[in-house]
Amino acid sequence: MTVILSAVVLVAAFATLGTAKLAAHPAMVSRAEHVGFGAGSYRVIGSLELAGALGVLVGLAWRPLGIAAALGLVALMLGAVIAHLRARAAIVELAPALLFGAVAVGYLVASGVRP
Repeated sequence: MTVILSAVVLVAAFATLGTAKLAAHPAMVSRAEHVGFGAGSYRVIGSLELAGALGVLVGLAWRPLGIAAALGLVALMLGAVIAHLRARAAIVELAPALLFGAVAVGYLVASGVRP
């Protein structure tokens, strides 16, 4: 049950965020500029987020793909935290990356991945 719940949260969050980045939504463009990325780089990140969301979704049927996708999402969120820290962003701006990174780790733990 935890795997399904965390998968639903990951798919919803990253599909939404990835789509907004790909569409160059003004809020996403502003965030990209704040952390030093251009719109093109942010679109690449959005593509990776969408791929991660799709991978987690397919991972409900084939767990190895879901695990690989969640690992990729954890790496993306780690990169987001680093980018925000370099930009000296407020702690509030780190919250989404920390939250969704934690959900991805929870998905991995629930999927049976152990350190």
